[in-house]
Amino acid sequence: MTFNDIFKSGFLENITSVSIFDMVLALALAFGLGVFIFLVYRKTFKGVMYSSSFGVTLIALTMISTLVILAVTSNVVLSLGMVGALSIVRFRTAIKEPLDIAFLFWSIAVGIVLAAGMIPLAVFGSVVIGIMLIVFVNKKSHDNPYIVVIHCKGRDSEDKVLATLKTHVQKCVVKSKTVSADAIELHYEVRLKSEDTSLVNALSAISGVSNAVLVSYNGDYMG
Repeated sequence: MTFNDIFKSGFLENITSVSIFDMVLALALAFGLGVFIFLVYRKTFKGVMYSSSFGVTLIALTMISTLVILAVTSNVVLSLGMVGALSIVRFRTAIKEPLDIAFLFWSIAVGIVLAAGMIPLAVFGSVVIGIMLIVFVNKKSHDNPYIVVIHCKGRDSEDKVLATLKTHVQKCVVKSKTVSADAIELHYEVRLKSEDTSLVNALSAISGVSNAVLVSYNGDYMG
């Protein structure tokens, strides 16, 4: 054993396992596609409160996935250790919007495909997915569900409310009914025939109705 063998480091030998050009190119493309995913997310967001931090997370997740896969593909032994290390990671953040899951998987998939060297697939696939999301998510439909909340008094006003709903909407389903000593609270899920919201005016004009509220309904009902 020579003096040079004592200070010989396998760590230093791994420095050139991935070229500088490959690293810069992969991370630059990951950043660009991550920004594209972020812009599509901002364009198609339909939730209650927009979170800019989630958009930044999509960019970071794309670049982190690329970084991890570059390391894994350059060293088989490292890939086994990476699997063991990542298997103990647990994420507890709740996903409030189902569409957010698609964006998370999209970011991870793009990072993996880029690091694997399949650049045309990553770029073309991202463009197709982005166009699809913009077209379908932003597509306006009169069949969107709404919840009508009505406070009225007496059975007669309740019957008039139901008759008015049937003449103004395509579909009407009772979600809940609360009866107290001096009032009745009704929750109806409705499908409007058009974007016209004059239904609320007609309901509030009924004798015995104290107020009527029309709210957007995302499909999750907590009763």
